This record gives sequence, C-alpha cells and structure tokens, in this order.
Amino acid sequence: METQLLILPGLGNSGEKHWQTFWHEKFKNSIRVVQDNWDEPVREDWIARLNEEVAKLENPTILVAHSLAVSLVLHWAETNSNKNIIGALLVAPADVDSPEHTPDIIRNFAPMPLYKLPFPSIVVASENDPYALFERKQLFAEKWGSDFVNVGKQGHINSDSDLKYWEEGQLILQKLINKIQ
Repeated sequence: METQLLILPGLGNSGEKHWQTFWHEKFKNSIRVVQDNWDEPVREDWIARLNEEVAKLENPTILVAHSLAVSLVLHWAETNSNKNIIGALLVAPADVDSPEHTPDIIRNFAPMPLYKLPFPSIVVASENDPYALFERKQLFAEKWGSDFVNVGKQGHINSDSDLKYWEEGQLILQKLINKIQ
C-alpha cells in the first residue's frame, strides 16, 4: 500500500529548519497543507482548509501534525471523516487550554477535544516542551486512544530542536505504518 503523508504545520508554519520541512522535501508522497493565516489562526478556517486537502486525497494517508495542528486534527475528526485518513502522527501537542503555556491567539482552538480518535495514532512528546506539561500530553494520548512515545528532552520538537530529518521521528512513523498494516 502506498501511504501518503499530509503534513500539518502549527502556528507560524514550520520554517526551513523544521523537521516537517525536511520530511516534505524527502518524502515524495507528502503533501503540505498551507493555511491562509499562519500567525492569527482561526479554527474554522483551518478546518475548512484541511477539509479541502483531505477531499483531494486518493491514497491512504497519515496526518503528520505538529503543535497547534494536533488540536486541528482532533477538531477536524470530531465532525469530519474520510476513508483515506488511516492514521495520525501527533507531535508535540500544544495545550490550547492553557494560557500559561500557549499564546492567547490560539485560544479559539480550545477546548482541546478529548475523545478516542477513529484511526490509529501516536502522540510524540518531549519532557521539556514549553507549550504543554508532559503529564497533560500523556492524558491527551490516553483520551485519544493514541500510543505514547517519550523522546526525552527535545524542547518543542521544532526548528529550535535542530532535528533536521528527525530520524527518530521517521522510526516512530514507521511503527505507526506497521500498526496500520
């Protein structure tokens, strides 16, 4: 089965040094969702754009979401579905409910949905991520029915983490693919 990746960047987009950008360049089977407004996200607009991209899919696809885009996946899957979405890699979920950890500009993504996802998923978390407490990410994984992977102290698993092709993440993605198959 030829599995596609639908890459979903979070707030501010994923810059040129972000692993999502490296993955998009490396994996010819990847599509990157481009939002109209990366800096002042509106949940309904982001969901609408995700719906547009998902409607175009013709192959089995794994959502590869980072940070704010993790809550996007949860909000999308709550009221939408597509037979081609077969899994999700949910990396460094930002706690949209916490003014202590995330900027007010993303509060319209609150509350974080807490229900079992209709497809297999893995939550990848860092112990020193400033955008969510580690324990909160464990709770998210439990509520979403996701496997949970602790990658140690890697910050927000973003450009600042300097992961380039993030080989460890590729291995985690392969575990998800194996689980689905």
